[in-house]
Amino acid sequence: MTLTLNQLLFVILTFAAVVAVVFLVMFLVQLRRAAAEGVKTLAEMRKLIENLSELEKVVREKLDDVGQIMEASKTTVRNLSEASVFLTTRVLNPATRYWPVIYPLFKFLWKRWRKRKEKKNE
Repeated sequence: MTLTLNQLLFVILTFAAVVAVVFLVMFLVQLRRAAAEGVKTLAEMRKLIENLSELEKVVREKLDDVGQIMEASKTTVRNLSEASVFLTTRVLNPATRYWPVIYPLFKFLWKRWRKRKEKKNE
């Protein structure tokens, strides 16, 4: 039984069509699996995005708190600097004239106080 040219071409084309259909089916199965994984990934991404938005809210609240703390710190530092300026200009500068008298007097009183304390402890 010999094959004619038309029969041979039909067999070849049929074989090629079967191979193409098998590859197409395999490709579609793989594409379906990839789509299912994509759906799962999108669901996880939605959950992560929700968590991220909650985290963003928390971070914003903490940043507001930090802003308030920074403002309070600024006012504290400003008040401390004003107090130090007051002490240096109004208290210490005029008192420096009396240091030659105050220091020896303070030293003398300190020694007497320590001696008294030692006598009481004995």
